Amino acid sequence: MNRHSPIAAADAPVGTEIRVRGRVQGVGFRPTVWRYARDLGLSGEVLNDSSGVLIRVSGSETAILALIARIQLEPPPLARIDAIETQSCFGDLPTEFAIADSRGGGAHTQVTPDAPICAACAAEIADPFERRYRYPFANCTHCGPRLSIVGGIPYDRANTTMAPFELCPACRADYENPADRRFHAEAIACHVCGPKAKLIRFDGRPFSFDQFSMMDDVDGACGLMKNGEIVAIKGIGGYQLACDATKADVVARLRQLKQREAKPFALMARDLDVIKRYCSLSPAEEALLTGPSAPIVLLHADGAEKLPDSIAPGLSMLGFMLPTTPMHLLMLRRMSRPVVMTSGNLSDEPQVIADEEARERLGGIATYALIHDREIANRMDDSVVRVVAGRAHVMRRARGYAPESILLPSGFEAAPELLAMGGELKSTFCLVKDGAAIVSQHQGDLEDARTFDDYRKNLALYQKLFDHTPVALVADLHPEYLSSKLARARAGADGLPLLEVQHHHAHVAACLAENGHPLDGPAVLGIVIDGLGWGGDDTLWGGEFLLANYVSYQRLGTFKPVAMPGGAQAAREPWRNLYAHLMAEMKWPEFAINFDELELHTYLANKPRATLDAMIKNGINAPPASSCGRLFDAVAAALNICRERQGYEGEAAARLEALVDDDTLRNEDDALGYPLSIPNLRGSGLPYIEPLAMWSAVLGDLILKTPAPVMAARFHKGLAKSIVAMTRKLAGGEDETGPRRFTTVALSGGCFQNRILFEDVSRRLESHDFTVLSHAQVPANDGGLAFGQAAIGAAHLVSSSNSQPKSQPEGNASCVSVFPDGS
Repeated sequence: MNRHSPIAAADAPVGTEIRVRGRVQGVGFRPTVWRYARDLGLSGEVLNDSSGVLIRVSGSETAILALIARIQLEPPPLARIDAIETQSCFGDLPTEFAIADSRGGGAHTQVTPDAPICAACAAEIADPFERRYRYPFANCTHCGPRLSIVGGIPYDRANTTMAPFELCPACRADYENPADRRFHAEAIACHVCGPKAKLIRFDGRPFSFDQFSMMDDVDGACGLMKNGEIVAIKGIGGYQLACDATKADVVARLRQLKQREAKPFALMARDLDVIKRYCSLSPAEEALLTGPSAPIVLLHADGAEKLPDSIAPGLSMLGFMLPTTPMHLLMLRRMSRPVVMTSGNLSDEPQVIADEEARERLGGIATYALIHDREIANRMDDSVVRVVAGRAHVMRRARGYAPESILLPSGFEAAPELLAMGGELKSTFCLVKDGAAIVSQHQGDLEDARTFDDYRKNLALYQKLFDHTPVALVADLHPEYLSSKLARARAGADGLPLLEVQHHHAHVAACLAENGHPLDGPAVLGIVIDGLGWGGDDTLWGGEFLLANYVSYQRLGTFKPVAMPGGAQAAREPWRNLYAHLMAEMKWPEFAINFDELELHTYLANKPRATLDAMIKNGINAPPASSCGRLFDAVAAALNICRERQGYEGEAAARLEALVDDDTLRNEDDALGYPLSIPNLRGSGLPYIEPLAMWSAVLGDLILKTPAPVMAARFHKGLAKSIVAMTRKLAGGEDETGPRRFTTVALSGGCFQNRILFEDVSRRLESHDFTVLSHAQVPANDGGLAFGQAAIGAAHLVSSSNSQPKSQPEGNASCVSVFPDGS
């Protein structure tokens, strides 16, 4: 929300100080203000400082108000204004409006995300009469690298990896001209003075450019890909591996060398027309591809032309992006086919950013590399977005989005600085400062030592960039998460309180915060379905119905707890979950008598059943988990999808979704959706979703040889119906006349990244007059945990110094407070 105080009405010139907060540095804000102020005949100055942009202006009240209005209505393309504040200004000002030098001090502004090449720069590098023709590092204040090259605040050239490149006279003139779109574009460069691209062989052997038909080294990379080579590309936030996506043998070779068994590859195409040959595009998807974040967008692979199945094995969607840098754009100008553009790493490792490391780790995958001599300061993966129910949902938040801050809702204005450490998989961390949350780029899975090292490096970087000194740390309750262990160690070393937050409550809080739910707002029902999280009762949860606000939650319902024989191994091998689910509903003799004709019976009979039965009976490495994710795995295994093992986390569920028959989903009688009942757990009396009838229907359909796509649709439909039935039961007033316990539902957790399930649950809930909140800015998966932890931690600290929020659920405390002395 923008805000500014009234300016005293007067015809005579008045002095006014205008403070603009938000994403206002490194985006051409000062020259924009300079142009507007001169157009309006105002005098004064504009400058960057640690709080954003400061404008000190003198002129008539009418002109000053017009300046403020124009700034609000016509900011630079990459800017985001969070607030405009004004006060009277006294003292001498320049007689002509000028751009003043930046001021240092504590940082209270934002670092801008890396931005894709803008239309003006794209036109320049394609124009032989421009001096930056075919220059692979052209940029201006509307585009180019930001976070990937920055090392400090303020965002000036001296604090970036462009510092070693001294500007030539022509670039210096552009840089110092307020009327030029490159005014103070900190990464400004050209052929004469800027970074250079070079095509090399990783093994150091010489090669002749004469063997390629090429305009320059960048174009040479295109020729290599056309000839079937895998090429390493030094991108904006890390190395990438690229090849012609239409060549099945080359894609297969890349999979083998990269050790990426099944996870889908990202694709890049030179323009929308190429993408449309392979995928359909909605207006919302086109806007994402061409917008200021330019993420990978998941698209339906239903075009006239097909790519090899090895691009995205077993899936019905492809992840496409457009060229994000001048280098990518120039490289693909002659490429009329899509290319694989995947992260430059071995599977599950962080993306390589250093040149020598690239030679060591990628030399066995790619013979050639297109490199350059500008250092990558900070690793940055590509963001991934999917349009669901007409709305963009971020699935991985990185390039183009991070580190843009997210304003916290009403009531959080007084929140102190704190640091939330996130989870273990798809990890991010989050800083709270000045009433906003700064969520890091996607870090990856902390189980990998290199990823964990990068996570710690980025923690230090963000605290430096944002001049951040936390008064408390927030972490997940799980005792073995590396992020939580680090938080405990750091809390002890720094003498800070540590707030430990339940995993699924953090998911709910993230959904509430990004939807602007106020701190004192009423409790909502959070439906969180995912793989696993440490529960408030020291068991594993993964399918939860929580009545929650930011401070506390009450567990109202759950999924049936089923053993995971083998523990973490069960998450990798879906057949284990299938066996455990079937044995939880019927013992082996019953299964054998009724279903011995099934191939599934033969398969399971050959597994070490006695060992698994003993593990489950004695509770040895077979923890019970109320996990919706493991239910997906079990159903997928029954349909012979990833039965033996998953190539990546969530593969079985993703392939089960891709298998769904749309006609069955849309047109078959609802009654044929697989039934799940809602009895109560013994002891606690907690309502739970019971899949006994579902398994009977699944096994019956297998006997009838019902097509797997029909069965996949019936499972999704039945699961959606049961989630809504549980919601209505917990809300009360089932006769639709009495008062409800809650009217708003927040959907979160990785399973809600399933488009079919999300849309069906949302539609059914809304048809019963529930307000449905969901994720858009942060992922529904564990990539959003840190944001939710930060909201809970901030609420805990604000509420402990003020009155408690209204409608607090009677149940588990949100935070377990741990102090360095162990109290």
